[in-house]
Amino acid sequence: MAAPPPNFDQLEAMLAVVDAGGFSAAARKLGRAQSAVTYAVRSLEERLGVALFDRSSYRPRLTTEGRALLPRARIICEETQALRRQAEAIVAGAEPELTLVVDAMFPMDLLVEALRLASARFPASAPRVFVETMDAALALVLDGTCAIGLILDAMGAAEPIERQRLIDIEIVPVAAPSHPLGRIAGPVRPEDLRRHAQLVLSEGAGAGDDDHGVLSAQTWRIADLGAKRAMLEAGLGWGGLPRHLIAQDLSSGRLRRVEIVDEAGPRPDARLPMCSAWRRDLPPGPAGREFLARLLELAAAQV
Repeated sequence: MAAPPPNFDQLEAMLAVVDAGGFSAAARKLGRAQSAVTYAVRSLEERLGVALFDRSSYRPRLTTEGRALLPRARIICEETQALRRQAEAIVAGAEPELTLVVDAMFPMDLLVEALRLASARFPASAPRVFVETMDAALALVLDGTCAIGLILDAMGAAEPIERQRLIDIEIVPVAAPSHPLGRIAGPVRPEDLRRHAQLVLSEGAGAGDDDHGVLSAQTWRIADLGAKRAMLEAGLGWGGLPRHLIAQDLSSGRLRRVEIVDEAGPRPDARLPMCSAWRRDLPPGPAGREFLARLLELAAAQV
């Protein structure tokens, strides 16, 4: 009959002896009697069928077999402790998974830092992050796929969701230096823009055409912000991109700002308000609230 598998207490005792340097020190570290630690290690050796420690000297030393098994013992203990922490967090009300949808124009450095801070408090609530555009981002909040959305504040204003204003995204009209508009050193009038293709960020397949901000007679509709940026850099047209995304492109000259002027004078760059959003009947749990609090702090620091 096969011996029963090792249990956590036995593996924990083995690691304590290794880390503390002896049985008595391990007992103090674990808050157990030394006899209990000795018994746990001996039981582990019997179950594994190998001697883990050489006890011939004053301080126990790992045998060759013990050194070989030590890394796996650590992995098992770490995973068991992580399992316990996650179960405890779930029992305490923390979300098993923190589901987020982020508009493609949202600054990813803010998202990353807020996730880092929130995960330090709630490591058991693993994030699942979706990246969408406009109505597609809002839809994942409305259908319950995502607990929290970082979306355009204007999207779905009448929908049953709570919102928290975060930041404004500055949209800069740009073109490549090789594009006719990029070669113009001074202001550009709207009638000049209409003669060139405008690259517009749009929804995915099946979505309608949103003509907000469209000035050209010819439009290319692209459902991915990265693809739009690459096409603009290649000189395939002109269009607006978030300033935080193209700051280096503008400073290096890879893209140039198109200065639009009409009868009233220079046209200011568009500013799109971004907010966090969640369904009123599905409010965020502890991990989600921590994420939102950290995100609000980070956004306020940028103002």
